[in-house]
Amino acid sequence: MADETKHDDWVSQLTSPGWRLIPTGIDPAIEGTLEDMARAAHERKQSGKHPGAIKRAEDELELGLFDLEQLWWHLGLPT
Repeated sequence: MADETKHDDWVSQLTSPGWRLIPTGIDPAIEGTLEDMARAAHERKQSGKHPGAIKRAEDELELGLFDLEQLWWHLGLPT
């Protein structure tokens, strides 16, 4: 399944640095590991804000919302 492979790829990159969370509004962008960005986006969602966009800094690879929700599930965070 293509989605399972893609999810496994994201999971394998959780500890990799070089990711950026670009929030909506006036909040500043932050950088760190993919796990850091997934947790920060989850905190934004839980506080009623838009989770923002997560991109890999080096090549602008962007996670879709479905992929982000799958990472939250993997990390045990409520969706």
